[in-house]
Amino acid sequence: MKTCLVIRHVAFEDLGTFAPVAAEAGLAVTCRQAGVDSVGTEDWLACDLAVVLGGPIGVNDVETYPFIARERELVAARLAKGRPVLGICLGAQLMASALGARVYRGTREIGWAPVEVGMGGADSPLRHLAGVPVLHWHGDTFDLPEGAKRLASTAATPNQAFAVGAGLALQFHPEADAARLETWLIGHCCELGMAGLDPRVIRADAARYGEAVRAAGQAMFREWLADVLG
Repeated sequence: MKTCLVIRHVAFEDLGTFAPVAAEAGLAVTCRQAGVDSVGTEDWLACDLAVVLGGPIGVNDVETYPFIARERELVAARLAKGRPVLGICLGAQLMASALGARVYRGTREIGWAPVEVGMGGADSPLRHLAGVPVLHWHGDTFDLPEGAKRLASTAATPNQAFAVGAGLALQFHPEADAARLETWLIGHCCELGMAGLDPRVIRADAARYGEAVRAAGQAMFREWLADVLG
């Protein structure tokens, strides 16, 4: 059986709607909690797919959260070997950093809105997401790494997704399960309050767009898995 190793930062930011697609692809998923569980380099490089999920900390918070440095090392090693790796939100920022790109404070984007799938993404699995409002939940952004192919953008964040080798970095959250979004609204209630954002708006949009996002996100992930896992 193929294996998938996932690094998770907060419990509610998990594989979401991607989990059944991973199972469908025959992947046995093992999750490691960042900052608590150790991740061996050998296991990380040996698994068929590695995933780094999102979280409220940042790539540049290494002094406060030292385990971030270890995650960046693991991602860099995986990319250097050309092994399949998926990074979502913080995971995408770690991929950019591991490839030598700058990660920095950007425009805060929280809520449901489409990404523009540009020329680079039109012939990629991301084409399934064209015109579909997806969940955004980030304040940091990154420069496009050298040699990477930009796949999607928004007006506020030019680099919303990129591909490099067998790696896919997604700044947004196509994996988010709208049916379980209340866990996000509870877990990020302080951030929402400080940003002056009304969770009722995000909740209503989740009900409005959830099924379309599930279908599009799963189609994207399914095609990408077929491409990188053969």
